[in-house]
Amino acid sequence: MRTMMRTHLPVLLFVVFAAAARLGQAQEIAVQIDSGAPVHVAASDITGMPHQKLSVDEHGKDVSFEGVPLRLVLEKAGFVFGDSMRGKKLTSYLLVEAADGYRVVFALPELDPAFTERVILLADRADGHPLDNKEGPFRIVVPGEKRMARWVRQVTSLKVVQAP
Repeated sequence: MRTMMRTHLPVLLFVVFAAAARLGQAQEIAVQIDSGAPVHVAASDITGMPHQKLSVDEHGKDVSFEGVPLRLVLEKAGFVFGDSMRGKKLTSYLLVEAADGYRVVFALPELDPAFTERVILLADRADGHPLDNKEGPFRIVVPGEKRMARWVRQVTSLKVVQAP
């Protein structure tokens, strides 16, 4: 038994660390608008988009997040905000999914500057540094929420879904 453990332990450790690295290292986000084909937005695309800073209280600690307004990522994939946000479009929502299967929903008007002053951020940096494997490479930051249940870590996909 001991010999078998010594023989298989390096392989097992490699598999565990490789899987953990893959979970935290999604270098793109799949963005799907309604039932269309997903558009893959690369980390380099997000890095090149206009960034904003948000200073927030995260569990009693002041953290300065940097990232892209979430709506800009959806617009890059072809979604249109503004005057078209009326009627049936107001019954659509954004489903955000993480590497670990965690999922949350946002009403689309929560992202549209025609409806709100609040900016929901797709962060890629915290306190001047890239997000670590536990948090990133992408994380949703929702300023002003009392609970951080929709602050999704390791974001892998964004889906605009039409409610039935």
